[in-house]
Amino acid sequence: MSSIPKDLRYTKDHEWVRESSDPQVVEVGITDYAQGELGDVVFVELPKSAAAFKQRDVFGTIEAVKAVSELYSPVAGTIVEANKALEQDPALVNRDPYGKGWMVKVKLKEPKELEGLLRADGYAKHVGE
Repeated sequence: MSSIPKDLRYTKDHEWVRESSDPQVVEVGITDYAQGELGDVVFVELPKSAAAFKQRDVFGTIEAVKAVSELYSPVAGTIVEANKALEQDPALVNRDPYGKGWMVKVKLKEPKELEGLLRADGYAKHVGE
């Protein structure tokens, strides 16, 4: 069984969102379930800062031994930071998906979108845990 932190919000596409001390900025990554399904991550392509996305837009790709998958923005907003550590060590996504393996930080366009995301129990049901 994968780990599903209770303090995050989730999408059915297996992205997570963590609120920060700044109510306008969130961290985004993929879930432990997703990285487990992908297998060993070998490359992550992320957007540059200032790139803007609508909710559900593709914001990057993740390449693993088993597959290449698109990354979908769980919220609308502007990228304020991409995790540069993933350029040198993409396997951080496998080792620490909810910590050092985060993907991007997003300045929210519409904070209320967070309310439409799944809580941990809803995501657990979605993945059958």
